[in-house]
Order: sequence, then C-alpha cells, then structure tokens
Amino acid sequence: MEEVSADILIPGPDEPWVAGRDSAGPATTDTERRLADILAGVVSVEHIAAESNFFEDLGANSLVMAQFCARIRKQPDLPSVSMKDIYRNPTIRSLAAALADASPAPADSSLPGSAPAPKTAPAPVTTASTLTYVLCGTAQLLIFLGYSLVNGLVAAQGYEWVAAGSGLAGIYLRSVLFAATGFVALCVFPIAAKWILVGRWKPSEFPIWGPAYLRFWLVKVLIHANPMIFFVGNPLYVLYLRALGAHIGKGVTILSPSVPVCTDLLTIGAGTVIRKDSLFLCYRAQAGRIQTGRVTLGRDVYVGEKTVLDIDTSMGDGAQLGHASALYRGQSVPDGERRHGSPAQATETDYVRVAPAPCGTPRRFGFGLVTLLQLFFLYMPLAVGGVYMVVTEVPAFDRWFGGETAGLMSWAFLLDAMALSALLFFGSIVVGIVVVFAVPRLLNLVIEPDKVYPLYGFHYSVHRAISRMTNPKFFAWLLGDSSYIVHYLRRLGYDLSRVEQTGSNFGTEMQHETPYLASVGTGTMVADGLSIINADYSSTSFLVTRASIGPHNFLGNNIAYPAGARTGDNCLLATKVLVPLDGEMREGIGLLGSPPFEIPRSVERDSRFDHLRTGDELHRHLSAKNRYNLRSMTMFLFLRWLLSFALTAFGLATLTLYGALEHVAIAAFLALTLGFSAVYYLLVERCIASFRALRPQLCSIYDPYFWWHERLWKVPDEYLNLFNGTPFKSLIWRMLGVRIGSRVFDDGCYVTERTLTTIGDDCTLNSGTKIQCHSQEDGTFKSDYTVLGAGCTLGVDAHVHYGVTMGDRAELAPDSFLMKGEEVPPDARWGGNPAAEIPDARAQPLGMGSAAAVGTSATNDASASAD
Repeated sequence: MEEVSADILIPGPDEPWVAGRDSAGPATTDTERRLADILAGVVSVEHIAAESNFFEDLGANSLVMAQFCARIRKQPDLPSVSMKDIYRNPTIRSLAAALADASPAPADSSLPGSAPAPKTAPAPVTTASTLTYVLCGTAQLLIFLGYSLVNGLVAAQGYEWVAAGSGLAGIYLRSVLFAATGFVALCVFPIAAKWILVGRWKPSEFPIWGPAYLRFWLVKVLIHANPMIFFVGNPLYVLYLRALGAHIGKGVTILSPSVPVCTDLLTIGAGTVIRKDSLFLCYRAQAGRIQTGRVTLGRDVYVGEKTVLDIDTSMGDGAQLGHASALYRGQSVPDGERRHGSPAQATETDYVRVAPAPCGTPRRFGFGLVTLLQLFFLYMPLAVGGVYMVVTEVPAFDRWFGGETAGLMSWAFLLDAMALSALLFFGSIVVGIVVVFAVPRLLNLVIEPDKVYPLYGFHYSVHRAISRMTNPKFFAWLLGDSSYIVHYLRRLGYDLSRVEQTGSNFGTEMQHETPYLASVGTGTMVADGLSIINADYSSTSFLVTRASIGPHNFLGNNIAYPAGARTGDNCLLATKVLVPLDGEMREGIGLLGSPPFEIPRSVERDSRFDHLRTGDELHRHLSAKNRYNLRSMTMFLFLRWLLSFALTAFGLATLTLYGALEHVAIAAFLALTLGFSAVYYLLVERCIASFRALRPQLCSIYDPYFWWHERLWKVPDEYLNLFNGTPFKSLIWRMLGVRIGSRVFDDGCYVTERTLTTIGDDCTLNSGTKIQCHSQEDGTFKSDYTVLGAGCTLGVDAHVHYGVTMGDRAELAPDSFLMKGEEVPPDARWGGNPAAEIPDARAQPLGMGSAAAVGTSATNDASASAD
C-alpha cells in the first residue's frame, strides 16, 4: 500500500498519441533519446517528449516506471536507475542530466558509515540435502513432543499436590509454592539450556538445518517461550538478558518484545533506551546460513521504534537512531551523532523529546520487587487455584473428571462441551469489552498529558496498564476493514473528528501508547500496521502527548506515526515511510521512503472509481459492504467459537482419560491443540477461497470481489509463528496455496496472498519479512503476482510488494521496501527504502567493520554492571 497507480493517458481513436506533446520538444542528446525510446517501448507509444513530467503530464505510475527502470538496467552502457531517481528527476531531460552528473560509487563502500567492503562475487547459496532437511524437522518434532510430555508430567503432579491441600488457605499456599516454583523453573531452564548447549555465542556462521542449527533453534525457541518476555519494559527483563550473557549497563530501558538470541554478542551501555518493535537479534540468515555478530550500543543511546540493528553494527555514546530506520552490517554511528533512514544517514533531528527525571537504582529495584510480589502472591495463585476450582466446581468438568471413556461421544458430553465453550468464548468477549472501554478510562484520570513522569513508579505502571488493556488484537481483527472499527476506536478514546465513512477507514492491525491522545482527521484512511507513538521515553522518564493525523490522508502499511509529525492535510504516507519530525508542514503531497522524499499525492487512475465515492452511489455500495462485513464478522465469530468448542471437547476428553496416564493425556492435549488449530484454520481459508487460486485484480473497494478478498484476510493465522524455523512452516504455506520450493528457511515471514506468491528452492526468509501481493489506497484495490527465484534472501523486516520479481540468488537487505513492479536481477543485492541496487556492497567477512571498534566505554560499563 503506497503511492497511487495510474494508467498512461490515451487520446481519442482518431488522434495520434504523443506523450507530453504539449509540454516540451524532442530529446536532444543521445542519452535522452535512448531513455525516451525505452519509456516509449514500455508504454507502447511512438514518442516521449523530453520535458514531459512522468506523473503529471504522462499520468504514469510507479509500476510503469519500475518497468522502465528494469529495462534501463538491462542496457550495459547505461547507469542503473532507481525509483528514487525517477521521483527526484521526473522528466527524461532531468533524469538524463542527473545520470550524466552522477559520480561513480566508491569502490570500497556504498553505505554511509560503513567500513570498506571488498569486491567479491556473491556468496554461493548453501544448500542442505533433503535428508538433512527431513532429519532436522523430525528432531524438532520430537523435541516438541518431549517438551509437551514434560509439561504434562509437571502439570499433573502439580495439580495433584495443590488438590491435596486442606481448605481454601491450604490450596492458596500450595498454589503460591507451585506457581512460584514453576515460574522460576521456566525462567531458569532456557538459561541453563543456552549455557549447556552453546556456552558463549561468538561471531560465526553455520549452515541451516545442520546439527549446529538444531542447537541454535532449540535455544531460540526456549528463550522466546520464557515467561520473562512478559516483563519487557521492566528492570527484571534486563536482568534476564544479563543472565543469558548480554553485557548491559545500569539504567537501561528496553521496550521492545523482540528477544535477542545470541545475547553474548549484545552490549548496551548505561542509560540507553530501546523503543518497541526494534529488532536487534544478533543473528541473521543469509544464503542458507546463520550468521551471528555483535550489536554494540554505547552509553545514553536512543534507538527509535520499528528499527533494525543488523549484526556487526554499533552506536557510540549519546548516539541516536530514529524511528523506521536501520543500521546495515558494518555501519556505525559515532559518539553524539544522529542517524535515521534505511540504511541510516546523518540527520539533525533530535528524537529524545522528554526531559530526564529522578530514577535511581533503588526505584528500579523496588519496581521489580513489587512486580514479583504481585506475580507470586496474587496473579499466579489466582491462575493455578482458579484452574483447580473450575475443574472441581464446574459441573461439566466434575462430571467427566476421571470418568468412563465410553461417554466421550455421547450427547451429554457434546452438550457440556458446547455450553462450556460458549460461556468461556462469548463471556470473555463481553467481559473484554467492559474492561477495554471502562477500566483504562478510569486509569487515565491520573495521567496528565505533556507532564514528565519518572519511570518505574505509580504513573508508569498506570500508563503501561492502559497501553496493554487498550491494545487487544481480537477486537481490531474482528472490526477492522469495516465501518464498525470507527465506532470501536471512538469508544476506545480516539478523536476521529467528523468521520467520512468509507467502510475501510482502518485496517485490522494497529497499536498506540494511549488511545486518549490519538487524533485522526476526517476522510483519512489507514492500512494495517499503524503504530501511533504518543508517548516519549528517556532512560529515566516518560510523558504522553497528542499525536494528530491530518484530514484526508492515506497511510500505508507498517508506519510508525509519532507525536509532532510534520504532516498535515491531504498527505499520502507510503508503506514503511519515515514520518518527518522537522521541516515545513507537508500538505497535499505524498511521502515515500526512509528518509522520506516527496512524490505525487495522486495521479489519473484515482478518478476511474470516483463515481462510487459520493452521493447515492456511495450510500448504496457502502450499505451493501456493511451488510457483507457484518456477515463476515458473524461467520468468523462462529468459526472461532467452533474451534473453542473442539478444544473444550479435547480438554474434557483429557480429564476423562486423566486416571492412569494423566501426564500423557495432558501432553497429547497440548500437541493436539496446536496441530488441530493449524489444520482447522488452513481448511477454513481454503474453503473460503473455494480451493482456487487468486487472480490479479484492479477494482474499487466497493466491488463485491474486494469484500470477499477482505474476508480472506480475517482468517486467523497467529499459529503460523509457532512453526518458524522448521520445515513445517513451508509445508503449511504449500497447503495454503503458496507455490513454494524445497528446503525453504522461513524464520518469520508473512505472506498476505498465498496463491499469488511463488518462492523458489532454498530461499532464506528472515524474521519480520513480509510478501504483500496487494495494494489498497483511496478506494482502489490492486493485486498481482510476486515471484522469488531460487536461493533468494529477504533480510530482517524486509517488505516485498506486488508485481515483483527477484532473480535467483538475489538478496534484499534488512528493513528494505521493494516497491511494486521491481525486477531484481539474479545475484544482485538490493537494499534501502525504497530498495535499489547496492553496488559492491556484499556482506563483510566476519569480524570486519567498525562495530568492533566503537562502543568501548559501553563494553566496560556493561561488564562492570554485569559483574
């Protein structure tokens, strides 16, 4: 979802078509003539005027211009042209002049702030044998079953021990002891497994699917399954990372739930702040191999939201990295300097926008201690004791506990499961609505906007509670992409001004720090992945402040929108754009890229569906869309309840079989729940699609086809993340309709349109990557095929749009945005936002780069604190 697409303008049937014939004369230089001939061939016309604007005079779009760039790249005697060049030089004459004036790229480096990169041929893709691939998957399955068996044994023994308590006080005390012991064991086990299986992580690389990878995967899964992940934003989380080997100084605040895996390679100096949705994994997958490397952050560093820190990167003392930015391998930020963009570039923008406050070690220690006391003596005993009370007091459970297996398929059994699942499912929805709308609004009474509060105190706890309670994914998923999401957000606390209902005002995925300081202007449409940043943090303080999105805007996917953004009325914010915090107020324009640059707000294709956006036509089609969306919501509530019913029946069956093989029954329930849920939603999606493949589309959002396509997006797919890093993820993609090859490594990729996507053999898809085969903007929906050749690599958090073709063994750098219609040649390395070719910028050998030389003070401070 980014800039608008449009057709080339076509004259009447009796008039010869000359593009831009009223704008300028013919080309005068050889380069101009060649560029004009290439563009004329792309759009199938005889002549292109040299000074005709590609977008304003010719009505071209980024898809057409991407094809133009691809044809230029196939000419060996012409310089490579990127989409950024096209937008900055939107005529044949200005583009030819820019190409003539451009100096050759430095031979030793092409990334700002990077160490010299040697000229080397692309690294060959490491290809595992099919036998190794199958053996690794088999081992992963056995490990999961064994882990489930151990959990089943512990749960059964714990339940028996808690049940043996006398009276309410005895059950409470035993619940406290069992819950506390279990929590400590779950926290300590991944730490012990890491030190036993790996020891200390070191910069290295090893092939995927081999024995070293199996150990890596096991440690990664155990770390991610650790309950300490729920303490992100708490000093306890920092202690957990230290126990895993990370070198972290005093006063560090980490708000990102993305847990680094190779923790011994992570160094964070005192007073550093890392915002949410930042990725600093200390590893990456490339060309069939796992590569581990250091991430070094100095003292008082600020890392913005939705950022990526690749391996072998560093930031010096007092350095800043803005939102929606990335450091590529070998890049560093010197002491006190600021960077933003992907890859990062120098900027004067100050991203630290809150004054410090008193927040010393005693305050942090007290906050962590109170958290543990609440956990051990309130939340966990209630959970454990609550399970015991439900099993013993609820008639449906008590009736089947240790009962006869002959009654498993009786009507009484099914009616009990149906009633119990309906009570739990629909009851939780009603309670959830009350809690989401009422409790945070009361808590918000104690938080004043624009007032600086110290971290790790009462106000910080209240702010975090508001953020957690007002960001439930269920209601946004249910109501998003429909008219009903507007009413939900308004009740939640959003200021939506006078709503111009479109039926697709907001997508199904969005988040905020607080809903009570979020404003969205009239006529604005928002795609998925919006994160409203209306809270600012330092290492000692925070404040909440209003973030306002102007009227008649369109926001594409995966945008971090901060308070104080310099965008006003009628703006288009493209996918993954870095929203500016300085400069003049932007109005009536589009912004693309990180760092951003201006693009046309709209072009000719927008007008083809204008008759559906006003008057009686809008009212009629919007009413029809609302009825269709209401049926979709009802259907998915029923389908979710149906799954809840099946899982409740499995639970009652587990209780029935509890007598002799209780730990086996519980283990079987855990495994069956995961497998059944995956197969269930897989079949739901295929049935909705009638087991047919999608076809490229261009239509209005008021076309019934689009409503049906939206219905496919609502099929729950959270279960896919459980299979990351295993061969089973590729198997599920294949069953969902993705044309996927053999031995594909998927560490967390998301594919929106499965049957429009082709992924070749031995591809490497990193964590957070997304292949999106559609665009929906300003009332127009477009979709097309996307093809990844064999051996391709998508870097961490890279985003690939529709109509894209990547040649064999091509690579896309981390945090890149590969725009629609791009053609990446085989063996090429592209990167950036928007992505373009990176000449002579192959990955550096292990141990090279400035990351190892910067951040010495951070290492010393962190080591002293850790010791």
